[in-house]
Amino acid sequence: MSFPGLPRIALPSPPAIDFASIEGKRLFTEALGNGTMEGFFKLISYYQSQTEINYCGVGTLAMVLNTLAIDPPKKWKGRWSWYVDSMLDCGEPFSNIKSEGISFGNFVYLAHCNGAQIEAFRTSESTVDDFRKSVILSTCKQDCHVVSLYHRTGFKQVLSLHSFYFF
Repeated sequence: MSFPGLPRIALPSPPAIDFASIEGKRLFTEALGNGTMEGFFKLISYYQSQTEINYCGVGTLAMVLNTLAIDPPKKWKGRWSWYVDSMLDCGEPFSNIKSEGISFGNFVYLAHCNGAQIEAFRTSESTVDDFRKSVILSTCKQDCHVVSLYHRTGFKQVLSLHSFYFF
């Protein structure tokens, strides 16, 4: 969907592969057959888009917490126990996240603060092979997820992030 005045930025391919492309569908089917899509369906059923430009970290965290069926400490609306990005405020003032995004340390803190068991690794503390093994291990389970923040310029995109987390 595009909106007047807001250009749609095409995914640079290569190196990225569009999920809905023929190649994306082939890779999805292959991963499904290999048993490395176990957590996908539950995760995608809780998908939510971030509500602010700098909420990518808290939006992702809210989605993972919902997938793991962790009850939030406060109700979302009425009696609904549901995480949304703006509810994750048990660390620094949430206004800082809205203006600056979330740091590695605050992401880890918010995950712990909201009941997740998390292992956090900076890229400097691991190897590419370790990362690949962790991704394969987590994708073979329904209750384990990897959140990866990466440097997007490698994919010819804007913005840059650089760490990953395991739930």
